[in-house]
Amino acid sequence: MILPIVAYGDPVLRKVGLEIDKDYPNLDGFIENMFDSMYNASGVGLAGPQVGKAIRLFVIDAEPFAEEEEDDYELLKDFKKVFINAKIIETSGESWGFNEGCLTIPDVHEDVYRPETILIEYYDENWEFHRDEFSGLAARVIQHEYDHIQGVLFTDKLSSLKKRLLKGKLANISKGKTSVTYNMRYPLKKGRQ
Repeated sequence: MILPIVAYGDPVLRKVGLEIDKDYPNLDGFIENMFDSMYNASGVGLAGPQVGKAIRLFVIDAEPFAEEEEDDYELLKDFKKVFINAKIIETSGESWGFNEGCLTIPDVHEDVYRPETILIEYYDENWEFHRDEFSGLAARVIQHEYDHIQGVLFTDKLSSLKKRLLKGKLANISKGKTSVTYNMRYPLKKGRQ
């Protein structure tokens, strides 16, 4: 089932996600719906808050980046993962910029600087525990989705000038004044959604 993506301005995007356990209702179905919703919106990652659930769960399939990133091709071509109750333990390396976008903030793309390498602990969809190190674009996608379960958006990482320049555009997104090819839920849209 395709879930609506929550647009910028919805309070759920600012909540720190709650940890879940194996008994979370219909978890397998929810994870499948998240992947379906992400693919439907042509995304490479999607977090619980982006579909209205303030929980510590996100999914990633970075394969679309594999062709663009020759150095990371082998890692990214099969980089499809579920992260449950994730915690970034450590970051290292030089911060580097990359032009990021987000399904909850359509038509906004800005350079965001993030650490090169992360050490993260998480459970997968089978409740197996992992402690893994990721670098490069894989680490970036994880950090972007991890921010969502922390109540942080990529626009929070921009300079105050950039934020002021985007203020009107972000307000319009909240009101549904944007054009997307996927179903969205707008917090300030008047009338039916």
